[in-house]
Amino acid sequence: MRIVAGRHRGRALQAPPGDAVRPTSDRAREALFNILAHGRFGNGGDGPAYAGASVLDAFAGTGALGLEALSRGAAEAFFLESDRAALAVLRRNVEALGETARARIVPADATNPPRAQKPCGLVFLDPPYRGGLAQPALAALAAAGWIAPDALCVVEAAAKEDLAPVAGFDRLDDRTYGAARLFFLRRRAG
Repeated sequence: MRIVAGRHRGRALQAPPGDAVRPTSDRAREALFNILAHGRFGNGGDGPAYAGASVLDAFAGTGALGLEALSRGAAEAFFLESDRAALAVLRRNVEALGETARARIVPADATNPPRAQKPCGLVFLDPPYRGGLAQPALAALAAAGWIAPDALCVVEAAAKEDLAPVAGFDRLDDRTYGAARLFFLRRRAG
């Protein structure tokens, strides 16, 4: 697993042993970031959705999504992860890329997060497949102040999995890449 593009392009990321963490594939991550850069989810015509953004990577695992955003020009990234082995690997990946100044690791459960350090305009959720955690996590993260009004949220699920409607969020699109299905949601501003 490697960073696909940006200042850290080609740099390898570690993953913990076993199957407790399922990192987003390089192919799905590349497709996602192409959509965020060139698709209708860009920054209002002012460039990629991640450019200069505060990013939240919930269920962070290895940190691949947030670190890819930092590599491509996000201002900062917050990583929420509760698994000890994943946290250790996440810390090593952040340090190996020299991103300790722009990365904030928060040891926490995304379905019961602490109050936000800052609301984020771009949010990645990559919960365990078929666990039913996306909806409660979105609600909890919004209530705790992690998701800014009008924020773009990307939820990864299994290819055949669906995402039930989430109060306060509009479903914009979904795309399937191999074993992953990406849902694009926008938090309602009011």
